Amino acid sequence: MKTPIRMLLAGSMLAIPAQVFAAPVEVTLWHMEQPPHRVERIQMLIDEFNAANPDITVSQEPQNWGEIYAKAPAALAAGTGPDMLFAIPDFAPILKEMGALTSLADFVAELDAEHDFVDSTVEAYSYDDGVWAVPLYNMTLNLWYRKSVFEEAGIDVPASWDEWRAAAETLTADGRFGMGLPANKQLYTDQTVYSVMVNGGASELYNEDGTLRFDNPETVAAYDFYNSMMEFSPPDATSWTWGEAEACFASASCGMVMQFTVISTYENQAEGDAADLGVAAIPTKDGSDDNATIAYANAVMLLSQEEAEREASKAFIRFLLQPENYGRFLNMEPGLFMPVTADGAEADSFWNDPVVQEYREQIETVIANGQNGKLFGFTSGRVFPAIAAISAQNVLAETLQSVVVSDMAPAEAVTAGQARMEDLSR
Repeated sequence: MKTPIRMLLAGSMLAIPAQVFAAPVEVTLWHMEQPPHRVERIQMLIDEFNAANPDITVSQEPQNWGEIYAKAPAALAAGTGPDMLFAIPDFAPILKEMGALTSLADFVAELDAEHDFVDSTVEAYSYDDGVWAVPLYNMTLNLWYRKSVFEEAGIDVPASWDEWRAAAETLTADGRFGMGLPANKQLYTDQTVYSVMVNGGASELYNEDGTLRFDNPETVAAYDFYNSMMEFSPPDATSWTWGEAEACFASASCGMVMQFTVISTYENQAEGDAADLGVAAIPTKDGSDDNATIAYANAVMLLSQEEAEREASKAFIRFLLQPENYGRFLNMEPGLFMPVTADGAEADSFWNDPVVQEYREQIETVIANGQNGKLFGFTSGRVFPAIAAISAQNVLAETLQSVVVSDMAPAEAVTAGQARMEDLSR
């Protein structure tokens, strides 16, 4: 039985305080949502908030995932860091260890009382007697395809790894690649690799005692299968990030891709036929229906130690989570960012977006696929801080590159991957 968040969180509920500051307060937001349309939507909401709160000025400074693991700690150590940071669960232990985070248990409890968080989104940030960030948006990896392409090829949506590989082989024809998979040493590859691992029985990176269990037969089988699928992926996939995969699908050069969403590129750069866009759960090794995927909530971490900046930041977060604003925030990328609150999941501002209305069937499937979402290092009910270093160094992706680029046997690469994780955990 799941423990309600209100019981899990320590501290009393806080009443929403009136924001009165002696002088205008300036707060800076860092995030890694770099695409211009996302930056524009965030700016629109910032402008509305600033206009309604003349004693607070929020500004944004977009960052990128390739630099943030080193840049944010360095900036905070130098006293030049942001007041707010949108980031993912494995980032919190890095900032917590350097003393940059203060528990937000009371604030999260207040927000939960008003909006009702999805329990798992809070639990990923809840450990060591604190809650270290406020969940904002959920993400779930899925398998995307065109229904007409499958029909013309005479294939069904694959349920097992064997069916998936057969489908990719069949679709690899006439200048088209059957499957677009990344093999770059980057976060996207971590995500796709883990989504294969978790569907092959290799969801756990840690034993209960905190020792690593990456090196096991299930992990080796997942890497072996992933490597076999690279035969049907474009040759430049070893340098792919999310954008290249979306572009390959939008241009119909890839018959299938594993991606959080392709809706925006499909709508704006391809045929935009919602009836033809298919999305499915990632196949399991044996074809069982207990499909899983990587899924996690991006959250906002409060980094300023000054009370005025922290209260101003909280006021902005309250503003974002209000249902009339929250859907517009999520729909900076329709189909990618899913609600983490009960009232957000029902908000007109979310479902009335024209693109969301057009692709409602796909988005509902994405939400359903996320019900069995997992995140490596956060699956055992405990959080081991060393996962932050493992994730920051993209060890899952690095291990795959050893197989795909360096032709190392999967078993040898996985053994080396565990040794690398153990070194980073010391």
